[in-house]
Amino acid sequence: MSDLFAASGLDKSGPRPLADRLRPTTLAEVAGQEHLTGHDGALTRLVASGSLGSLIFWGPPGTGKTTVARLLAGQVDLGFEQISAIFSGIADLKKVFELARGRRFGGKGTLLFVDEIHRFNRAQLDAFLPVMEDGTITLVGATTENPSFALNAALLSRARVLTFKSLDEGSLLFLLGRAELLENRSLPLTPEARLALARFADGDGRAVLTLAEELWRAAKPDEVFDEAGLAEVIQRRAPIYDKAQDGHYNLISALHKTIRGSDPDAALYYFARMLDAGEDPRFLARRLVRMAVEDIGMADPQALLHARAAAETYEQLGSPEGELALANAVIYLATAPKSNAAYMAYKAAVRAAKQGGSLMPPKTILNAPTKLMKEEGYGADYSYDHDAPDAFSGQNYWPDALGRQRFYDPPERGFEREIRKRLEYWEKLRRERGE
Repeated sequence: MSDLFAASGLDKSGPRPLADRLRPTTLAEVAGQEHLTGHDGALTRLVASGSLGSLIFWGPPGTGKTTVARLLAGQVDLGFEQISAIFSGIADLKKVFELARGRRFGGKGTLLFVDEIHRFNRAQLDAFLPVMEDGTITLVGATTENPSFALNAALLSRARVLTFKSLDEGSLLFLLGRAELLENRSLPLTPEARLALARFADGDGRAVLTLAEELWRAAKPDEVFDEAGLAEVIQRRAPIYDKAQDGHYNLISALHKTIRGSDPDAALYYFARMLDAGEDPRFLARRLVRMAVEDIGMADPQALLHARAAAETYEQLGSPEGELALANAVIYLATAPKSNAAYMAYKAAVRAAKQGGSLMPPKTILNAPTKLMKEEGYGADYSYDHDAPDAFSGQNYWPDALGRQRFYDPPERGFEREIRKRLEYWEKLRRERGE
């Protein structure tokens, strides 16, 4: 493998992909994961201790998980074995375990690197437990999915999870510089296009090097691409986004919180990100309705109408015209006054209903369709509010065993400012009439 930092050692041989030829030879050479591989990084400390323990590497594609696993095996003198959960089953695991046992009898341990480990089912994951416990293997699993959901608790309890980060712009530009040194030629890009290339890679080191190779193949002699030319040559990579996994949940969380935080520009950005990645606009429409109810509520009762109208408009127009209606709703919700008072009031009422049991309402407000019920006092002394001054009788509506409760506490914002005035006025009348 190539030493990225010694030009004299750069490997220019063979048809191997650029990303493979640029693999680091030490942990310190790994780009973008300084929190793990830097001087005080978690992995650096483990290597210094001489003992790894089993590990789970969690992070996006192209962030160095496989490379780091290979380097670790060399650093602590373990035999290296690699399998992919996509192509392997129990029979393959047994063969690797037997090989590791044989190596162990010879006095050497084995680091087993399992790519896409989240693809294994529960039974396959359980097969690792005994060989991890008896030291037959040191497991290093790599996953792009959240281990909390993708792996079982038994495996996670025996392994430490280390998070790999998407490569930032500086790390990607560093890789491009090393690629140019290796190839002994500059990328045919303007400075602006060079930055755009790093953005196109979406935090993926392997991708940025693959794109660089595509550019060198596509460029004519002395041709230099600007941003528009770059986009034309490489088209664009699909955003890293799995509609059933972390990408989906991360972006919908960001959209919800930016609307709640009254930042319409950030909200539009995450809305556009999700659409660009192929999210179903109907899902976004449903979530906008929920946001209108949960985070705006009675502070602006029109918010729910806007969100529902946007959803209906999308159904009538489809894409792409209908998406503008959803964008309008995003802006309306983000700029509306916020209140979760109704949401919190509902939750409090649910708790009280569950805790109180089957309490009878006051007989005063119950109908008395039979003679017996009238004799029992049902409906007696009921005050018809429309006949009372201000259309407010102030009578008691609460079960005697529970007493009056206060669930809804509207803030001094938006339309709820008016609601608060009404509630305070009715409370004043209630005190005056001696309830």
